Amino acid sequence: MIKTDIIIIGAGPTGLFTVFEAGLLKLKCHLIDALAQPGGQCSEIYPKKPIYDIPAYPEILAGDLVSKLMEQIKPFEPGFTLGERAETLDKQEDGSFIVTTSKGTQHHAPVVVIAGGLGSFEPRKPLIANLNLFESKGVEYMIKDPEVFRNKKVVISGGGDSALDWSIFLADVASEVSLVHRRNEFRGALDSVEKARELAKLGKIQLYTEAEVKEIHGKEDLQAVVIKYNDETKEESYVETDYFIPLFGLSPKLGPIGNWGLEIEKNAIKVNNAKDYQTNIPGVFAIGDVNTYEGKLKLILSGFHEAAVMCQYAYQIINPDKRYVMKYTTVGGVEGFDGSKKEAKKEVVQSIS
Repeated sequence: MIKTDIIIIGAGPTGLFTVFEAGLLKLKCHLIDALAQPGGQCSEIYPKKPIYDIPAYPEILAGDLVSKLMEQIKPFEPGFTLGERAETLDKQEDGSFIVTTSKGTQHHAPVVVIAGGLGSFEPRKPLIANLNLFESKGVEYMIKDPEVFRNKKVVISGGGDSALDWSIFLADVASEVSLVHRRNEFRGALDSVEKARELAKLGKIQLYTEAEVKEIHGKEDLQAVVIKYNDETKEESYVETDYFIPLFGLSPKLGPIGNWGLEIEKNAIKVNNAKDYQTNIPGVFAIGDVNTYEGKLKLILSGFHEAAVMCQYAYQIINPDKRYVMKYTTVGGVEGFDGSKKEAKKEVVQSIS
């Protein structure tokens, strides 16, 4: 069982910044996210899109913001459980909580913070009759470790950045890569589209456009897919493969969190914004886009503010007999759990005798 001070559900920007604010209070954090990498939507959906309303950054790419946050929280050594969805919340006799994931990983802490953005992200699945029978047996919805596909045959479906970028990357890893898209035009970055078409000309990617995967076949594990063209020919291709990876984007849902007894309003978690962003369950907080209250603004910078306020009250729950005196980082610096310390240089003023 993983033990920590604060369990953070959601590793998007707000969840990541919570690690920093908690770290200043000497509180350890562990983050849980259904996605395979930190960053939430910023990493998974629009890493190359610019954001214009982050203080001190006139413009920053979403993926770069995540990288900066990861750099900022590194001294506080957060733990991560990625690729697993938070399933159950069980309150213990001492008031602490155990959060168990979809894979049975248990986490124990006195405070739980839900920073899940718009909720957990679930993959959009193609309408193929027996798809669920081959999940984790050749059908995957995200790529956690590219080495799994080393010298394997891979079929990827999709027309966005994820499908293009992974097809390009796996061209040098897998023995065969096929990219299937229902249109001739792709929705991804122009340089990625051009690179994929170039690799197709070189025979490193088999490109199927105006086509869709309509059937999958196998015994215990996936063995082949049937690709059907949408043009006038309606031709079909039987393609042998070890893996089928449909990358059609992610759909935000509250998921199991909606069954935890929290007060829900319009698919968001209601909190006490006048005080500490705590939910109707003492010790469970909700910050960022997942929460709602009068005057709520769904902005990343609002989530950052909520994280800072919430951590002050979480400290009181974790350390009821201690009184924390807030210090500005310009005065106290930033001391990490890894032994590092950042602080402003002190000027030495010499008196003139």
